[in-house]
Amino acid sequence: MKRINIVLHEPEIPQNTGNISRTAAVTGAALHMIRPFGFEITDRHLKRAGLDYWDKLDVTYYDSFEDFLAKNEGAKLYFFTAKGKRCYADVEYPDGAYLVFGKESVGLPDELLEANAESTVRIPMLPTLRCHNLSNSVAIAVYEVLRQKGFPDMTMERK
Repeated sequence: MKRINIVLHEPEIPQNTGNISRTAAVTGAALHMIRPFGFEITDRHLKRAGLDYWDKLDVTYYDSFEDFLAKNEGAKLYFFTAKGKRCYADVEYPDGAYLVFGKESVGLPDELLEANAESTVRIPMLPTLRCHNLSNSVAIAVYEVLRQKGFPDMTMERK
């Protein structure tokens, strides 16, 4: 199986990004981060949330969404949003899928969602609340893809 790709579009909260980096490291996913960020990469909260996994992380930085697209031509993108057309668990993710998440305050830009409406997915929740926490959403999505693939190269036993 090709690795899962987690894409963070303009993340704002260092603790969320740190948690996401840890999820990426323990699952073998690649992390793609699109600027601008709401923090410095050297932020102590970011590093602390990722703990000692930074040397095990495959992370790539981009200056814009256009830069990301240019460097990942042909990528199969899935846009996670409360406005998604399909439930995340109803999608069959291909190997090497790119799971795209927006910033904590407003999610992904409406124009991006409108241009990619058929590739939008949502995580169910109560209709009276706004959204899930970003790092929780990423973990839910990554583990669904891994579940569909039979958790390749992973063990259920602790070493």
